[in-house]
Amino acid sequence: MQHLCKQVKVPKIRFHDLRHTHASLLLNSGVDPVKVAARLGHANPRVTLEIYAHLIPTNQDNVAEIFEDIMKRK
Repeated sequence: MQHLCKQVKVPKIRFHDLRHTHASLLLNSGVDPVKVAARLGHANPRVTLEIYAHLIPTNQDNVAEIFEDIMKRK
């Protein structure tokens, strides 16, 4: 990997850093953590969530309204 970085004249980066970036971008874009876990080869999505949970978008602004709408439909 270091040889490749040198050839294309980019900053040195470890292969594992590319893996981490891949997972981070997917999760931050809203891809299901179970699917990301499968891509990474994690046996359990819990592993993925423990490492990357801080990257999963959490929009709590309208959670109460969503729950209210669900309850009204029932």
